[in-house]
Amino acid sequence: MAQVSLDGKWVEAELGRLLIDVLSENGIQIPHFCYHPALGKDGKCRMCMVEIEGKKRPQIACDTPVSEGLIVRTNGASIDATKKSILELELINHPIDCPICDQAGECKLQDFYMEVGCHESRLTTSKVHGKKHVDLGANVVLDQERCVLCTRCVRFLDKFRGNPQLGVFGRGDHSVIDCYPNAPLSDPYAMNVVELCPVGALTSKTFRFQKRVWFLRTYDAICPGCSKGCNIFVDHHKAKYESDKIYRVRPRPNDAVNGYFMCDAGRELISVMEAPRLEPMIRDKKSTQAEVIAAIQESLKDKNSTIILGASLSLEEMWLGASLGLHVKVAASGESGFGDDYLRQDDREANRAGATALGFEFATFEDIKDSSFIVLIGLEKELNKQWIKACMSANIPFGVIHPQTTLAGASWTLPMPHHWERAGHYMNHEKIVQFSNFELDNEEFSLLEFFFRIKQSAPIDIQSLFDAHVAPLLAKEEA
Repeated sequence: MAQVSLDGKWVEAELGRLLIDVLSENGIQIPHFCYHPALGKDGKCRMCMVEIEGKKRPQIACDTPVSEGLIVRTNGASIDATKKSILELELINHPIDCPICDQAGECKLQDFYMEVGCHESRLTTSKVHGKKHVDLGANVVLDQERCVLCTRCVRFLDKFRGNPQLGVFGRGDHSVIDCYPNAPLSDPYAMNVVELCPVGALTSKTFRFQKRVWFLRTYDAICPGCSKGCNIFVDHHKAKYESDKIYRVRPRPNDAVNGYFMCDAGRELISVMEAPRLEPMIRDKKSTQAEVIAAIQESLKDKNSTIILGASLSLEEMWLGASLGLHVKVAASGESGFGDDYLRQDDREANRAGATALGFEFATFEDIKDSSFIVLIGLEKELNKQWIKACMSANIPFGVIHPQTTLAGASWTLPMPHHWERAGHYMNHEKIVQFSNFELDNEEFSLLEFFFRIKQSAPIDIQSLFDAHVAPLLAKEEA
């Protein structure tokens, strides 16, 4: 460890660590474009200049290792003038697109402009123009004029993914980011360049011009796309006279699970929210939730009834399903070629490991063909269809609790919220337990509330439920 002085305050830091990381950990944020914690140093933008006692010139913090007795100043007349000059160079050819740019409100160039105070342009010649609205493929749109050539996107695809699909073309002030000829972006993680871009040069085709970021509310959740359980931010907004809508999903940093990134397939899962919702029905006739609840209670009076839970339900939902005192099993969809050597897993069920840890048996239709009634709760869409067809073929009465419109023929159907509208804990394939939250307004009551109504008991807080009943079972499994 080493003792270093940061703006007059002595702190202890690991010897050899990058100065920019040490500054950030001590609450000192300095302007930077090219540096990113996952990508490391590059030294292209020169914005992270600091004064170091004993050095003749300002140094870049992203390429300065910590050493014993280092004395660093991040502000002052001299270093502020240096940062202002560098920012002025960045802005020479940058268009004034802020009123129409998706990045407005979360743009680092805007933040640094206001921080450094470069409020007057001295440019008397015309700006160098680049291509606008360039479709790079993989749902990514490029505006070359806005690019500050930090090359985060290039480095991510080249060094991080081993798939160099972007490059810097041209020389001098005509240098631009672009794809190689006739080779659009196709990497399954390509959309991460949108979050990596510190300005509005790379934008998402689906989010483009949809909503200003300052209207969005954000909550922390877990991606339900596979057993990896990537941590995500969910951005949503409820406009006046409109339903609450999710506009985008972004990766949430977690070094133990997904680092700083997520796959493109996980982002696309929110499209399921636009599909028609299941309606409360009894014998294919529209009913009220109360009427369906009464029908469900009647169906479950027969102790030979079986409840089949989806393997992507939360730990709390599974535990409550088992607490009804009937035959309860879990059904999971088969594995596919979805996985890769990075984040994506073949197992598309979000909580298969959790179901195993709670001691559930995994069901096949042969196991429960003698049941008098089957209740299907929260199965994956295609698996749900398979079970319904199997029940109808065997003339076994069944009920369905699911978010989406499903096949006809059920004794009753009850809508349940999508994953994005429910809170609970999930265990990923590495047996890491994580909490997924929600903030969306929805008309369907939660699956937890459904179980409490069936049991005719009062709901309790999700965390209390987990701590009191689920966590001890997981701890017993670990032991």
